[in-house]
Amino acid sequence: KSNMRLPIFFLFLPMLFFCRRSSEESAPIKFDPLAESIDILALGDSYTKGESVPWGQNFPNQLADSLRLVGFNIAGLHVVAQTGWRTDNLQSALASQSSVLADSSFSLVTLCIGVNNQFQNANFDNYKTQFEALLQYAIERAGNRKERVVVLSIPDLAYTPYGQNASNPALISQKIDEYNTANRNITEVYGVSYVNVTDISRLGISSPDLVAFDGLHPSQKQYTAWVQLLLPVVRTALKP
Repeated sequence: KSNMRLPIFFLFLPMLFFCRRSSEESAPIKFDPLAESIDILALGDSYTKGESVPWGQNFPNQLADSLRLVGFNIAGLHVVAQTGWRTDNLQSALASQSSVLADSSFSLVTLCIGVNNQFQNANFDNYKTQFEALLQYAIERAGNRKERVVVLSIPDLAYTPYGQNASNPALISQKIDEYNTANRNITEVYGVSYVNVTDISRLGISSPDLVAFDGLHPSQKQYTAWVQLLLPVVRTALKP
């Protein structure tokens, strides 16, 4: 294992990042008063939180803004994600928020988790078990409407300046593929939509503007590309 220094991305921060954005923050749009008010729950790690980009430019906020622009009434956005979280950290955070979330039902739930399991050499079988439990949780929070849940693949950090300085970037990519094969197989068993953002992340060396200033996380521009993939899937899911 390389003796490279552990960046802030992989430090576990026990603080829960839980936030809500009201639709009042955006310019007023006329909505059908009978249309569904959309409440979004985004679960994950730094890739969901949006480490090293402005809060409003992470992918959950960009997705909410894009949905507003095409006429959806976004009532709220809730993010449970933190830099450094593995699947077990996310589970613990959700358990600590049980009184807030347990009785809540959301119009849409996204899940993107696993890079820290891979980087920290956590047990792979435990990852699969915990990911499945988190997916079940996501489906429950979506009112048991599996069509209202979207899983995002794990981006490949090997295609960043930080990853290129690792002892074996190719091995990182190989492990990321193994994790994504596992989470995709589990997702498909449950009949949940799966969006591959890994291919976009693998443009990070040829297109440096897809990487944030920290040399490791996605930039605002990369998150915009993610949303371009997510939007048609989500619009279909949210149709009455």
